[in-house]
Amino acid sequence: MLRYHLGWIDQQGQAQDSSLPLAFQPTMALAVCDALSGGVDPALPAAAGVELVRNFTLIHSEVQSARVESQDRPSVWWVWGPAQAINAGDGLHALGRTTIMRLAQRGVPAQRVLRSVQAMDRACLSLCEGQYMELDFQDRQLVTADAYYDMAGLRSGSLTGCAAELGALAVGFEEAGDQVYTGFNEMGRLLGMAWQITRDVADMWGQRGDGMTSSNALNKKKSLPLIHAMETSPVAAKRELANIYIKRVLEPSDLSRIVEILDQAGSREFAESKAQEFADRAMDASRTAADAAGMTPDSREVLEGLAQWALEGPA
Repeated sequence: MLRYHLGWIDQQGQAQDSSLPLAFQPTMALAVCDALSGGVDPALPAAAGVELVRNFTLIHSEVQSARVESQDRPSVWWVWGPAQAINAGDGLHALGRTTIMRLAQRGVPAQRVLRSVQAMDRACLSLCEGQYMELDFQDRQLVTADAYYDMAGLRSGSLTGCAAELGALAVGFEEAGDQVYTGFNEMGRLLGMAWQITRDVADMWGQRGDGMTSSNALNKKKSLPLIHAMETSPVAAKRELANIYIKRVLEPSDLSRIVEILDQAGSREFAESKAQEFADRAMDASRTAADAAGMTPDSREVLEGLAQWALEGPA
């Protein structure tokens, strides 16, 4: 099941000659390490661990949202059932932790290896809390923007923040260590929030801009654009949105109407501006950490590329 989910084999166990794109979260660990040291080799175990943990969250999220497709194939739970999918996700979580311990094989001292594993455990706990909040939002009529930011910081920011910290821990700093590690964690957390908002926008409008996405039709996520419209729209529009979201499954006409109301409220522009704001704040945090680490201006361009990636919609 794990090999299938990772795209290495098909449902019959036959090897597949396919490659999945490098994800944002593990790239964060590699980029920070590269910016600090001029190479990615020390952080490879950390990045691999982050990727395995990221896939643990994907499998569980697919079960929670009843999503039948995972990237370019049926979801693990759709093929083997929810119970076995939970087992597969738990297995990936364990593999992620043990993989991070391989930092010791790259010459990372035991103290920093243990701190790296601790950082991942804390991130997973925060991530699970964020997933809980995201699911809880679906049953609420009113969710505030501040509550959404708290959720996004936990749901998406915790893993990206951890990944950035792991990239710095793989390099190591004797005197300014804590300032460097916490600074890059904050940079990653804020970029993770920008990353989630950007993908919430893409998920709400869809490829054709008409709201025809499975998330809208089935899961009814309370994303930032919707929350903004519920907070700022006229009373009649708020009531109409509430009545639509009471339905068990939304019809195409409902989805089109949601997008119309959000467009009238300027909710897409608001969400995109907030993503930019979080990305800007992330770069401020990175500069503080970079100064403490003694990074050169040229090295910081790698981090600016991460901010641009966070603001780009999915391909």
